[in-house]
Amino acid sequence: MPTPTKTRPPAETGSSRRTWVLYGLLGVFAVLYFARPTTAAATIPYSELKQKLEAGQVGEVELSKEHIRALPSDEPARKRGEKWLVNRVEDPELVKLLDAKHVKYRGMQEGDWFGSLFMVWLLPMLLLGGFWMLVLRRMKPGPGMMAIGRSKAKLVAEEGTGVTFKDVAGVDEAVDELREIVDFLSNPAKFHALGARIPKGVILVGPPGTGKTLLARAVAGEAKVPFFSLTGSDFVEMFVGVGAARVRDLFMQAQAKAPCIVFIDELDAVGKARGSGNMAGHDEREQTLNQLLAEMDGFDAKKGLMIMAATNRPEILDSALMRPGRFDRQVLVDRPDVKGRQAILQVHAHGVKFGADVSLPRVASLTPGMSGADLANLINEAALLAARRGREEVGQAEINEAIERTLAGLEKKGRCMNLREKEIVAHHESGHALLAEILPTTDRVHKVSMIPRGFGALGYTMQVPLEDRYLMTRPELLDKLTVLMGGRAAEKVIFNEVSTGATDDLQRATDLARRMVTQFGMSAALGPQSVAHLDGSSEGRFLPGISLGGEKGYSERTQQIIDGEVGELLRRSHERAIGLLEHNRTQLLELAARLREKEVLEGSELAAILEGAHLPPELEGGDELQWSIMRH
Repeated sequence: MPTPTKTRPPAETGSSRRTWVLYGLLGVFAVLYFARPTTAAATIPYSELKQKLEAGQVGEVELSKEHIRALPSDEPARKRGEKWLVNRVEDPELVKLLDAKHVKYRGMQEGDWFGSLFMVWLLPMLLLGGFWMLVLRRMKPGPGMMAIGRSKAKLVAEEGTGVTFKDVAGVDEAVDELREIVDFLSNPAKFHALGARIPKGVILVGPPGTGKTLLARAVAGEAKVPFFSLTGSDFVEMFVGVGAARVRDLFMQAQAKAPCIVFIDELDAVGKARGSGNMAGHDEREQTLNQLLAEMDGFDAKKGLMIMAATNRPEILDSALMRPGRFDRQVLVDRPDVKGRQAILQVHAHGVKFGADVSLPRVASLTPGMSGADLANLINEAALLAARRGREEVGQAEINEAIERTLAGLEKKGRCMNLREKEIVAHHESGHALLAEILPTTDRVHKVSMIPRGFGALGYTMQVPLEDRYLMTRPELLDKLTVLMGGRAAEKVIFNEVSTGATDDLQRATDLARRMVTQFGMSAALGPQSVAHLDGSSEGRFLPGISLGGEKGYSERTQQIIDGEVGELLRRSHERAIGLLEHNRTQLLELAARLREKEVLEGSELAAILEGAHLPPELEGGDELQWSIMRH
């Protein structure tokens, strides 16, 4: 994938090569010099040297200010490379002794002059020169003094993305919105002739994994124009001014390649609302954002330069980014419905060998709420599972197992529970399943299992909606709360005590009850109002659980009303679940016994066991708004 870098002039390239050749030769010479064979001299005392002189064992002596190097007179010893090294002692009689014994002697230069020159001068200069050459090689004309100020955008040439709208499925509305962008980039004269102004920027918003980046690449592939791709974090550096320099360089390169598309993924990394940091108006990120705003105002849209961005946190973006003239158009890339999921599955099914029992429409109906990335991972997990089992085709069993693994986690058959724990888990999951089956507005149960999965889940009850739902009424939410309380209620009914197994159920039920009170206006005490946007712990639109911060915009009394209403909803849901389970105690015990025996029950088996389960007479009339509690 080519990158948008400038080509060096030939002269500079040749000079650089000659410099590297010179450094290479010096390095080879240094290695050869220091690796040359040397023979170490044996160090002996001065007195022993004099004894050897007296005995006539010394044939030649080299004298320096600090050392005496002596060679033996014996020829075989000299061939073996024997020599002696002695620290010099001030002895005026030494020269007389050498003359008396007819020993040749001469002075010598202390130390290795070339080695000293290389270590003291040449080597440091080589290292310093190499460092500066590395620095100078990165210095380029244009924005920023060094390459650190260059944009990190990856450039894909025309027709280089390899993605078109045929590769995108499940987001037909978003594709229709973007076809106009493709038309403008392919034939801008048609719009200019009518005086129309194409949007300068298009921002794709939606949950993670829904295909925002894929859509941007598909637009570039359809329009057959260059495509610059980078993320918001590529602008931000620890050095002040680098982010702004990279923004300037990016737009300079893009205008030179126009018509083209600049795609900034995870825009919230650089486009977060100003003033939200600890040093509002002065930090590097805000300088980068200011430069981005200025560049989006400055470029000429008639050249065919299109800015696209993607984020899953649009609520934290700076309002100046979202005004007309910058990111004019917002395109929602939401999770697909059942038809969209089926289309996505068909795209990812290419190249996968499926068995005759596999039904993609059935798989689509079993995967509500999954994004395109989730579905791609589902198909891959099923294929991996089939390969591990030695199958030649991917069957429905592997797909079902992949769905359960995605939703509930990895199966842990090796985890051993004692008999008491098995009893509790069996009745806990039976309580969920029984209530889900008898309450009229809840989703049907697809499978009940007491095999541990994932992080701490000792069992699970999988419910599958019959159709995609976009609205829920108060009776439906109350039934859902009752089902969530079903596990804990079953433990209370059968064992007259509760365990820690309902932790996740209580968290989900509390969250749902709080949303009913603060968001949906379903509290009689609080009235028809929503205070969720005034709550400092409010969540992002597409990232649940991510707090947006801020202070609460309501009084302590309102907070007390909210807490009281949430607690009342949970308490009455728990009592309602207990009453319904006591009314159907026989079916609960039978279901728990069958679950202990088989560990896994499918929906059809569950329906047969619970055939006699029913609501109390006063609830059969359909008035689900009442909180009747039947105890027997």
